[in-house]
Amino acid sequence: MFELKTVALFVVTAIAEIVGCYLPYLWLRQSGSIWLLLPAALSLALFAWLLSLHPEASGRVYAAYGGIYVAVALGWLWLVDGIKPTNWDVAGVVFTFIGMGIIMFAPRA
Repeated sequence: MFELKTVALFVVTAIAEIVGCYLPYLWLRQSGSIWLLLPAALSLALFAWLLSLHPEASGRVYAAYGGIYVAVALGWLWLVDGIKPTNWDVAGVVFTFIGMGIIMFAPRA
């Protein structure tokens, strides 16, 4: 159950980070309203707070979080940008999940 909660928290954290970065992108590159920066800042603050909820050492959390971030970013690519990930993208996610699992769930001395 711990593993499922950890992964779910990583997913929510990744969404907060991506939204926090995507909204300024819309403002800068897509002629979006400057008001997009307010929810972007709130989303990035939420992202930082969510990272603080993990029980592991921060460096380990950041390293393992990267694996989930890659998967969520490719999901964003598909759902928001409308670009279907390639088989190579999926293979990359599998490898990052393996690395994330080793980092987060390996036995500790």
